[in-house]
Amino acid sequence: MTKGIPIKLEPAPAWTAILLFVVITILGIIAGAGSILRILLPVVGFAVGLFLYRRYPVLYLGFMWWLWFLMPLVRRLIDYRSNWVNPSPVLLVAPVVTWITVDTFLKYLPRAYKQGGLPFILGFTSILYGFIIGLIKSTPIFAIRGLIDWLTPILLGFYLFINWRDYPRYRQNIQRTFLWGVLVMGVYGLVQYVIAPEWDRFWLINARMFSMGNPEPFGIRLWSTMNSTGPFAATMMVGLLLLFNNNSPLRIPASIAGYLSFLLTLSRTMWASWFFGLASLTSSLKPKIQMRIIISILVMAMCIVPLTTIEPFSEVIGSRLATFSDLGNDHSAEVRQQIYEESLGKALSMALGNGIGNTFTIEQGELRSVVIDSGILDMFFTLGWFGTLPYMCGLLLLVYSVFQYPEIRRDSFMSTARAIGLSNLIGLPIGSAMLGVGGCYIWGFLGLTMAAHKYHQHQNKLSSEMESIAEVKTAKDKNYENFLINGTD
Repeated sequence: MTKGIPIKLEPAPAWTAILLFVVITILGIIAGAGSILRILLPVVGFAVGLFLYRRYPVLYLGFMWWLWFLMPLVRRLIDYRSNWVNPSPVLLVAPVVTWITVDTFLKYLPRAYKQGGLPFILGFTSILYGFIIGLIKSTPIFAIRGLIDWLTPILLGFYLFINWRDYPRYRQNIQRTFLWGVLVMGVYGLVQYVIAPEWDRFWLINARMFSMGNPEPFGIRLWSTMNSTGPFAATMMVGLLLLFNNNSPLRIPASIAGYLSFLLTLSRTMWASWFFGLASLTSSLKPKIQMRIIISILVMAMCIVPLTTIEPFSEVIGSRLATFSDLGNDHSAEVRQQIYEESLGKALSMALGNGIGNTFTIEQGELRSVVIDSGILDMFFTLGWFGTLPYMCGLLLLVYSVFQYPEIRRDSFMSTARAIGLSNLIGLPIGSAMLGVGGCYIWGFLGLTMAAHKYHQHQNKLSSEMESIAEVKTAKDKNYENFLINGTD
């Protein structure tokens, strides 16, 4: 008889807290207790996150990422089982848990400049300015809601940067989390496309997000477990780039489900960003590691390309890919060009800006965000010149810093982290990639790259000190031998 392999969830207190959150969520959905869950989940999520942050920081990071991955799906299930509510407090669980890192930011802020944290200081200063303007020109509710989107990425990036001593553990946790994330979200995305579950149809109809397809099988533009196509495509791009550094047996099935779902998002911006990220990753590594990645790409292509040539996938993916060769007649490209023509002059004339929160409105009793298909325009409209200049300086300083690190050629994860940050950053001209989970990928992974540099610097210093100690010891041993020989003579 073959014995089952025991699954150990350690440390037990941490997993007990996480499983408690999961059980409350599942039981509440089954019971249709939507009104209770909408209040309870942010509170319990924050409590669990705070406990993990204090006691088990590595598990805290994994818990936080899974909240970003899954809470939009939880929101849809809650609404489907009870009633449609917008805005839903459930969507605040992930940002609120991420905001726990404000403790680290405030604690280390006085010393941040000396430790190399100037990019984060500049970003924080800009957002604080925009928040104050938002309080003056908008309402406190709108300003606070906007502050959550703007500041969360900087808090996460600073947290990863300042805790550079834990870089190896964070690296391992992120690789494991995104491996399973790509697998779970990729598989669910395919199910969503083929079946179109009732709760997804219900949400799409009520949200009136017509750009995400029709609420029917094979008519959906994938967003999987997340809240819309853009964040899901960005998350899959991050996860798929991270898979190049993962040797787990699950990498193959995760890649197949992940790439197919990624293609079904029909997000040309993220497709282009993935190619940019891959080029950035491979060009910065040693030839031996480059060859390993090229082999991985060939293996993945052999598994995935045949699937994209069969129905029901080939027509929708092929037609979208064909638009790359005819951008002049592409409607979405024309719309973005028109947005710049109509709004660029007005945006550049904004000295003070409208403040954070200006993109929120109330429509039919619901809080809705006005989508600006340009991160550049969004910055100027929100922060004005006074806020945009230091914010952009912070980002540019961050980018400049991560190109100065020689360790990146031998640390493939460090190179991947930089590629992820940069590939999300290049999406700013056609989307507000600096907000929410997209901003977490920019500030978070570039901050992680800086943390890797500080960790390697520290390790090199320790190695040099150990070598010096060994040399001194060797010299002392030789002197002692000479003393014995001379003494004998």
